[in-house]
Amino acid sequence: MDGFMVRRGAQILARIIAPGLVCIIVASCKDKSRNESIIITEVPANIQRSDSLFEEPDRYLPGARIAILNPDDPASHRVLTGDFYSASSPVVSYDGKKLLFAAQQKENDLYQIWEMDLDDLGTRKVVSLNENCTDPVYLPDGRLVFSRQTINDTIRKGNPLYVSNPDGSAVMPITFSPDVIKAPNVLKDGRLLAISRQLIPEGSPMLMVLRPDGTKADMFYNGNGSKALIGRAKETSDGRIIFIEYGNHNDPGGDIISIHYNRPLHSAVNLTAGINGSFRAVLPLQSGRMLVSYRGSGGDNYSLYEFDPVKKNPDRKVYTDPGYDIIDIVAAAKSERPKKLPSEVDMNVKTGLLLCQDINVTAPNGKLNNMDTRKAAMIEVMGIDSSYGIVPVDSDGSFYLKVFADKPFQIRTLNKDGKILDGPCSWLWLRPNERRGCVGCHEDPELVPANRIPLAVKKQPVIIPVHISKVKEKVVELE
Repeated sequence: MDGFMVRRGAQILARIIAPGLVCIIVASCKDKSRNESIIITEVPANIQRSDSLFEEPDRYLPGARIAILNPDDPASHRVLTGDFYSASSPVVSYDGKKLLFAAQQKENDLYQIWEMDLDDLGTRKVVSLNENCTDPVYLPDGRLVFSRQTINDTIRKGNPLYVSNPDGSAVMPITFSPDVIKAPNVLKDGRLLAISRQLIPEGSPMLMVLRPDGTKADMFYNGNGSKALIGRAKETSDGRIIFIEYGNHNDPGGDIISIHYNRPLHSAVNLTAGINGSFRAVLPLQSGRMLVSYRGSGGDNYSLYEFDPVKKNPDRKVYTDPGYDIIDIVAAAKSERPKKLPSEVDMNVKTGLLLCQDINVTAPNGKLNNMDTRKAAMIEVMGIDSSYGIVPVDSDGSFYLKVFADKPFQIRTLNKDGKILDGPCSWLWLRPNERRGCVGCHEDPELVPANRIPLAVKKQPVIIPVHISKVKEKVVELE
C-alpha cells in the first residue's frame, strides 16, 4: 500500500511539473535559437527610390518588410511583418524579447512606432501621432526615442527627435533645430548617436552625439561633404563606430567607414576602399568579422554576406532573395544595457547658460587668430527669423550668455567695425537649466580648454535676446 501511494504521488507530481518543464525547455531553445539569428529589413528590388516618403533614398519604401534569419540556415528565413504594408528600422530590446520598428499598417497610413513580442509575434502600436514617426530606439531607462517629421513656425520643416514612455505617453521633443535627425542609436556610454543634416541653410550630413535629454548636442563626425550617411551607426566591442557612407542618390550604397570612439573626427578608415561593388548595411560581430549587405559591380541585388575587414573580402554569401534588397541588419539577441545618464534638465527653468572661453580660437589646431583685422570683438546671436542681439566679448575673447531654452539659435563673429568675420555656426539649442561651454568658435571639438578662468564668467551672463537699446549702447562702447 505504501509503495502504491509513493508511485501514485510521483505520477501526480510528474503531471504537475512536466508541463512547466516542457515550457522551460521550449523557452530555453527558443532563446538560444533567437540569439543565433539576425533581423533584416528588405525592400522590393525593383522599387523606385523616388517613391520614398522622405528625401533620403532607400528610406521607408513601399513594401519594405522585416524578417528573421539564422545565418547558418538560409531556409529559416521568416517574414515578421507580413500584416503591414511597409515596415522598417527594427531594433531589439536589451533583453532580446521585444522588437521596436516603424511601420505603415495600410498603404496610406502614416508611419508610426510599433512593438512586437518576439516569442508570440504579437504587435501593439506604441506611438500614434499626426505626423510620420520613424527610427525608434530603446533608451536604457526603458523609454523610447524616435524621429518625428515636423512642420511648425519655429523649425519650419525637419525631423527632430522625441522621447516617450514605453506606452507611448509623455511625448516630448529633445532637439530643436531646423535639421533632419534620423537613425539614432545608443552608445555604451548612454549617449545618442544620430545622423543630422541641416536644412536652413542646406548642409551636409554628419554624425551628432547628445544625451537622451537633448543636452550637450555636438558634432561627432563630419565626414566628406560630398558624401552622405545612411542607417544606424553601430558600436563594436573594441571601441569603434561602424557605419555606411555613400556617394550619391543614383547609387544608394557605398563604403563601410570605421572611426574610433575616442577620436571620431581624426580616425576615419575606409574598410572597403578598392572593393568593387557597393555596401548598404553592416553588423559588426564579436569575432571581428561582419555581416554586410553587399552587391557586386554587376548590378545584382543587395544580399547578405560575411565580410572579413582584414582581408577586405565579402567571402561568403549567407542569404539572397532575387526579389528583394537587404537594407538593414541587426542582431536578434540580448545586448548589454548602456549606462543610464543623469539629467540636468529642469522644466521649471526657462533658460540655459552658454560660456565660450575665447571666440578667437578658430583654427582646427586651437591656435589663436591674432591678426587685428580678423580679431573678433563681438558676436551676433541669431534666431531663424531675426537677430537676437549683438554682444561684445571680453578682452580675453570670452562671453557668457543666458538664452531662452528650447529655441534654436546661431552665432557669428564680428570685428570692432561690425563686419562679419566667421559664421554662422551650426544651429544650437539649450535645454532648460542646461550649462554648456566651448573652447572657441569653429574650433576642433576635441580641443581641451585652457586652464584659466574666462573673464566673462566673473560677471552676470548677458540675457538673450538683447534689448535693441542695449545693442546700440554696446556697439557705441566699442567705437
